[in-house]
Amino acid sequence: MSSTENEIGRPGGVANGLWGWLNKRFPAESILNDHITDYYASKSLNWWYVFGSIAMLVLVIQLVTGLFLTMSYKPSSAEAFASVEYIMRDVEWGWLIRYLHSTGASLFFVVVYLHMFRGLLYGSYKKPRELVWIFGMLIYMALAAEAFFGYLLPWGQMSYWGAQVIVSLFGAIPFLGESLVEWIRGDFFISDITLNRFFALHVIALPLVLIMLVAAHILALHEVGSTSPDGIEIKERKGPDGKPVDGIAFHPYHTAKDLVAWTAFFFVFLAIVFFAPEMGGYFLEHANFERADPLKTPEHIAPVWYFTPFYAILRAVPDKLMGVIMMGAAMVFLFFLPWLDRSPVKSIRLRGWMFKLALTLFVISFIALGYLGTQPATTVYTWFARLFTAIYFLFFILMPWYTKMDPVKPIPERVAYHG
Repeated sequence: MSSTENEIGRPGGVANGLWGWLNKRFPAESILNDHITDYYASKSLNWWYVFGSIAMLVLVIQLVTGLFLTMSYKPSSAEAFASVEYIMRDVEWGWLIRYLHSTGASLFFVVVYLHMFRGLLYGSYKKPRELVWIFGMLIYMALAAEAFFGYLLPWGQMSYWGAQVIVSLFGAIPFLGESLVEWIRGDFFISDITLNRFFALHVIALPLVLIMLVAAHILALHEVGSTSPDGIEIKERKGPDGKPVDGIAFHPYHTAKDLVAWTAFFFVFLAIVFFAPEMGGYFLEHANFERADPLKTPEHIAPVWYFTPFYAILRAVPDKLMGVIMMGAAMVFLFFLPWLDRSPVKSIRLRGWMFKLALTLFVISFIALGYLGTQPATTVYTWFARLFTAIYFLFFILMPWYTKMDPVKPIPERVAYHG
């Protein structure tokens, strides 16, 4: 009997033979072992840790639905709006694909914001996970750019004027501003060429960047391991077999939990798609159901909800250039969290009242700024925006002091089960 026949004739038949053939030519089994079956995570991971896998699920949904949308979409200022209407009315299941994509965009940010909040809760940015956090923040920035470039594509009123406002912000940069704005638009005003380049960036360049950053994020995470809600490093205590005594194989234990979370997420996701895809104008703005008209400015221009906290910061500052700087700084400060936080512990379970109060005020300020960014810039709303902007930045500026002075609990030796 030949070696090939012997391989195929083993228990499992052709399946085992093909799997063995594949593994001799590609490290499929070692990849699965390193990143799923033999990757050990803390036994005490709670439900806050499911949002990373849900974010990957939503990314897949966005890539698949986006692919089908591009089959019928026309990136032309003369035809873009009509092609979206054609997708909604005439393409078989086109309305469903479009709503899956638009709802997925908003829920992507909901999941990512919750994932980032979990990082703040359990110190996922602290040593040795600085690079994991930086890759995560780069994913967030790429996702924001991806959402912005996709925002113009329906060529509706809010798409057009929202893009007009955001692009014009670059004009505040001294000396280079006007040239930079013209370069981004590709014209003297937002036109057909702007739509074409935004379409190319949205469907080709940024998805590739996102996929590479997600891969780097996961590789960096699996190199250093996940945090523990108990605040201990499980890799520091290993048994005779070389495996963490407080760890457990990611598969099947944590994947089973992720599947439950995916199921719950799908219930929420599909409920929105079928019953409230516009979400009261927050997911799909009402003005975007009108074709873009350069001669008719909407009564109130505001970006889509996931950009409104930063838009509120921009409007809170009277000077345009300083407003742009503050808006950029609101994102850039997040990159420096690993070095701003001087606490000897990671998990919020071990931290004192100072950090808990600061984090609570930070979350309140972010939500409040998100709401204020959707409202007209009245005097009262502007003063509230300034107050919450100050609270937002003080969270970062004062962090080296309050995290150092904060009374903390001792780090436990072993993972404890919290029923």
